[in-house]
Amino acid sequence: MEKDILSQINEKLSDVPRGSYLYIRHPLGTSGELKQFCDADYPSDVRLKTETYELYPGIELSYQRFLGSRFHFCHRHGASVLSVDHCKSGRIGWKMHGGLSLYFGSGDLAFHFTDKCLDSEISLPLGYYEGLSVSLDTEVLKTNRPELLAEAEADAEALCRKFCGSKETAALPASPHIEHIFSEVYDLPEQLKIPFLKLKCQELLIFLTITEPPCGRTLDLHYSEQVEIIRQIHDLITEHPERRYTIEELSRQYLINTAALKSIFKSVYGMPIASYMKQFRIAHAAKLLRESDDSIADIARAVGYESQSKFSAAFKETMKILPTDYRRQYK
Repeated sequence: MEKDILSQINEKLSDVPRGSYLYIRHPLGTSGELKQFCDADYPSDVRLKTETYELYPGIELSYQRFLGSRFHFCHRHGASVLSVDHCKSGRIGWKMHGGLSLYFGSGDLAFHFTDKCLDSEISLPLGYYEGLSVSLDTEVLKTNRPELLAEAEADAEALCRKFCGSKETAALPASPHIEHIFSEVYDLPEQLKIPFLKLKCQELLIFLTITEPPCGRTLDLHYSEQVEIIRQIHDLITEHPERRYTIEELSRQYLINTAALKSIFKSVYGMPIASYMKQFRIAHAAKLLRESDDSIADIARAVGYESQSKFSAAFKETMKILPTDYRRQYK
């Protein structure tokens, strides 16, 4: 599944060289587009693309496809703009002003004023991200709201206060309601995009206007220093998949309590540390099966399994095929 997602994102980034960011804009009231490559320096593993459609005065929708690990990102908007972000696939984290970091993933919805991350570090824990962002200029919309939104009394600034509170940054976990709104907006025929996106944008804002934040289900913000420790832990355990570290061992080594370690790791990487490592080990084993002539027993030991039988059972549970049969498909 992840390989298919990466292939699709790579295809959509076929016009973006490594270390580059392509920005495409469709101005309001025209059928043309403006293309430009940003002149900032990006790491060599990064390929970024944003395609923005102006829907109404003060309202834009941008598709975003990112590949890489970390990069700095500068918003083009002013401080009065509220960004509502939806993740289709992958995970993304923003290092906000004030030393806080917010991570969200597939199906989640996030809110923040763009002055909180005008020039911030973005990280992609899984190496990829595809999503969209609805930008609402609260100053413009005070006096120039689309008729339907005015009738519904949808107020962009009030929405941010309702969902974000004093932090001015928040995220809601995936839900059937969020999925319903966004399920059809990622693969639209070009000739239908503008009218369909206008409808969906209004549907989103009306939905948020009548929705109360679910108690206790918002996604957590974490201090960036804690997130950096979790990244170091991630790098250690993925560089040595043959070794099985305990939570207590990692907690002592990195001076972080076990509850915080487990909570922040899940927030950043989208799943508990044990589940993440099982998936990582099997993915790494699949790569070795495809690309090396090592024996199944050697591969099992290289990814932390003490016996070939336990490895084969875990591989089949995840991949739905035995490692011997998987290798046969590629050899």
